[in-house]
Amino acid sequence: MKMIANFINGGAVASTGLRTGDVFNPSLGHVQARVELANGSLLDQAVANALAAQPAWASVNPQRRARVMFRFKEAIEANMNELAEMIALEHGKVIADAKGDIQRGLEVVEFMCGLPHLLKGEHTEGAGPGIDVYSLRQPLGVVAGITPFNFPAMIPLWMLAPAIACGNAFILKPSERNPSAPVRLAELALEAGLPKGILNVVHGDKEIVDAILDHPDIKAVSFVGSSDIAQYVYGRGAANGKRMQCMGGAKNHAIVMPDADLDQAVADIVGAAYGSAGERCMALPVVSPVGEATAVALRQKLVAAIGDLRVGVPTDPDAHYGPVVSAQHKARVEAYIQLAVDEGSELVVDGRGLTLQGHEEGYFLGPTLLDHVRPDMQSYRDEIFGPVLQILRASSFKEAISYPSSHAYGNGVAIFTRNGDAARQFASAVQVGMVGINVPIPVPVAYHSFGGWKRSGFGDLNQYGTDGVRFYTQVKTVTQRWPQGGSVIDQSFVIPTMS
Repeated sequence: MKMIANFINGGAVASTGLRTGDVFNPSLGHVQARVELANGSLLDQAVANALAAQPAWASVNPQRRARVMFRFKEAIEANMNELAEMIALEHGKVIADAKGDIQRGLEVVEFMCGLPHLLKGEHTEGAGPGIDVYSLRQPLGVVAGITPFNFPAMIPLWMLAPAIACGNAFILKPSERNPSAPVRLAELALEAGLPKGILNVVHGDKEIVDAILDHPDIKAVSFVGSSDIAQYVYGRGAANGKRMQCMGGAKNHAIVMPDADLDQAVADIVGAAYGSAGERCMALPVVSPVGEATAVALRQKLVAAIGDLRVGVPTDPDAHYGPVVSAQHKARVEAYIQLAVDEGSELVVDGRGLTLQGHEEGYFLGPTLLDHVRPDMQSYRDEIFGPVLQILRASSFKEAISYPSSHAYGNGVAIFTRNGDAARQFASAVQVGMVGINVPIPVPVAYHSFGGWKRSGFGDLNQYGTDGVRFYTQVKTVTQRWPQGGSVIDQSFVIPTMS
C-alpha cells in the first residue's frame, strides 16, 4: 500500500517506527494509502534544516525571490490536473471544485510575485536636525502553518506563499486526511528554484500540533480549522511567545429581501450551501428570507433547485458535489439533521440514506433542507459543515440583521436585494467580517485579506494580502544621523526630549 512520507530538506524522509494514519477514498469508503505521522524528533529535524537554510534565503533580494514565486505559479498551472486528481481522490471534491481549490491558492502565489513593492518600508527625511528615520520589513525566521482537510491546496498556499516570499522558512502541517497535494506542492516549489529546507511538510495529529506550538525556534503559526481547536492553538502558541493567526469555524447567513431576484438568489444560495458538500468555512448553511411571502416563494424555488442537484463521484463531470470526507463526518452531519428535527425544525428535503451504485460504501449525503429553524436551536448555533441548508425566517430587515450579528461566529454573510440603501445599511451594521452584496461566498480576492470576526478568527492579522505580509514580517525602525565636516552635528539627545 502507498505510504506518504514527510518532506524535509527537499525530499521524502524514510522513517521507521513512526505511527501511521489511514488515508481513505471517500467515494469508495476504503483505505487507499497510509501517511507517516511525524513526532517531535522529526519536527526537530525539519526545524534544524529550516534554520540552516533561512538566512541565505532571506539574503536573496526580493526581486529574485519573486522570480521563484513566478516559476512556482507556472509549475502549479502546468500540474493543475495532477493536483486536482490528488485532491478529488483523497477529499472527494469533484474535479472542477478541486481545480477551484487550487486556483484560489494560486492567486495568492500570483499576488506574492509583486513582493518587492509589498516589502517597501517608510522613510522620513529631516525628522530632526540632520536626522532621518526609516523602517524595514524583515522575515521572522522559521514559521509554521497548520491547515484543514477541506482545502488541501488553497489554504496551504494562502500561508506558505507569503511566508516564503517574505524570506522565511516554512513548516507545513497539512491535514493527515489528504496529505498528497501538499507534498506535491512542496516538490513543485523545489522544482521552481526554492532552496532545500525552506519548505518542509510534516504530517500528524495533535501530537505534532502541540510540538509545533511548543517549539522555541518556530516564531509564528498560522492555523485554519474548527473554532474550539483554533482557540486552543491560539492560546497555547501565544503563551509560548509566538505570533498567532488562527481562523475558526463559521455559520454564514444569506439574507433574502422581498425585492431580491429570487431566481438568481436561489441559484447562488444552492451553489454556496451544497457545493463541496458544504465542507467550506464560507459555505451558506443558513438563509433568512424577510417576510412570509418571501419565505414561501423562496422555499418553493429552493426545493425545485435542490431536486436538480446531482451527487456523484469526483470524476463525474455532471456531479455538483461528491462525498463528505469520512465516515465519521457523515455520521456527524446525519446526527445534526436528526437533532434539528428533534428540536422542531421541519425536514423539507432529507439527504440521508443516499447511495450510489458501485459506491455503496462511499460517504455520500444528499442535499438536506430544513425550515422553521429557530435561533435557540443547537443545530442552528453549531457549525454542521455538510450539505445542509436551514431556513431561519425573519419578519423584518432589522430582525434579519440581528441573526448573523448575534451569532457566535462571524465569518461571512450575504444579502440579496435590489435596494442600494438596504445593502449599504446592511454592510455597515452587520457584525460579520466578510460581507457579500448579491455575492453568495464573499471570499476576498488575493490582494485584499481573508478573516472573520468573533469565534471565526483569533489574532489581529488576517490571511494573505497585505495582512499576510505583515504577519510574516517584523518592522525594524532606524533613526540615524551622520557626521558633517568630520564631526557630529552640534546637537545632543536628552531623554525624554531632544535639545
